[in-house]
Amino acid sequence: MRITPKTPEVRVPRLVGLMAVDAREAAQARGVLLTAPDRPDFRRTVVDYVVRQYPPPGAEVPRGAVVTVWFDLGEGEGGGGAGVREPRLPRPPRGGMQREPDRPGDAFEPIR
Repeated sequence: MRITPKTPEVRVPRLVGLMAVDAREAAQARGVLLTAPDRPDFRRTVVDYVVRQYPPPGAEVPRGAVVTVWFDLGEGEGGGGAGVREPRLPRPPRGGMQREPDRPGDAFEPIR
């Protein structure tokens, strides 16, 4: 843990990509507090990764300011996890795209 000097302003650390436990430690070391609106159990969250933060990294804020972090992408931002993995019914038809057969004749014959 790094202790910052007692200045009135601190810089927000980059938290995106960190696990929740590491994000809390980085925020504490820089002198800011964290909140997570999508995780009511944020204090017990350990291995989820931060995907967004506000204010952005490098912003100067008063010591003790609250930085908001999110662990899930919001609606319309690619959220929703990795998708459905179990098979769904009805199944798609067999086959798929077929390669168009070559034209009969010389493969190097100019097309008219």
